Amino acid sequence: MKIASILTAGLLALSFGVFAQTEDLKQNIQKITAGKKAEVGISIRGIENGKTVSINGNKHYPMQSVFKFPIALTVLHQVDAGKLKLEQLITIKRSELLQDTWSPLREKYPKGDVKIPLSEIIQYTVSQSDNNGCDVLLRLIGGPAVVNDYIHSLGVKDIAIKANEEAMHKDWNVQFTNWCAPDAMTALLIKFYQQKILQPTTHAFLWKTMAETTTGKNRIRKLLPAGTIVADKTGSSGANKQGITAALNDVGVVTLPNSQHFAITIFVSDSKENNDTNEQIIADIAKAAWDYFIKL
Repeated sequence: MKIASILTAGLLALSFGVFAQTEDLKQNIQKITAGKKAEVGISIRGIENGKTVSINGNKHYPMQSVFKFPIALTVLHQVDAGKLKLEQLITIKRSELLQDTWSPLREKYPKGDVKIPLSEIIQYTVSQSDNNGCDVLLRLIGGPAVVNDYIHSLGVKDIAIKANEEAMHKDWNVQFTNWCAPDAMTALLIKFYQQKILQPTTHAFLWKTMAETTTGKNRIRKLLPAGTIVADKTGSSGANKQGITAALNDVGVVTLPNSQHFAITIFVSDSKENNDTNEQIIADIAKAAWDYFIKL
């Protein structure tokens, strides 16, 4: 009995110590968000050690271009199933290259009516957050509902994908139909990282594509050491006429120097702060998470 009591006491002390450490991270994050005129949803989890911080983790936030990550997963699942091939040529009509939207793809092929590999469209859509490329992919696989159903089939339920980029661009309120809870997005990131979704070839392709993301350099990546591998996807709504930013987001998997990882989801929403402040919130939270996990 005495040995059992000692063991029990030791386990309780260990558990309390781990909890206290996690609470320290949570408190540091709360200091970062304190006083900010924004709603911030945060979900952080050590992939190998399971250490977790969740703040507003079950609330629903507009994803904006973060939804291109689940779209890419769905497209690549169809590649795995033999319905599509990464090397197959996809025709992009000139009419599909809408002018009043973010589209490096359109800048490269301004006249349209070209055939380019599916892999290139995915790279533009994910790495450079191309809106026209996104909608080409959605049309190719059958629309947002296909993505919504596939992600739900993976066991990630607290997410909704209802509209494409064109629809969001036309009506400010449409973006709120594409929402996700931070904890759900972190769960999806971890399933992806652990190769529970895609086959090795498509997994490696998407991991590399996300690691080559060029948007949001002042978000998760900003304060982390140079050369840190961050496989992420950003999302941004811009501000409306009232100066409200509906969504400024970044989600991804960060690789630590010891080859361990943490998944991080940060949704900044309903913000009256300027863009620089919103991005700094994300950068500071990511750095706090890095500082926490690097010591474990």
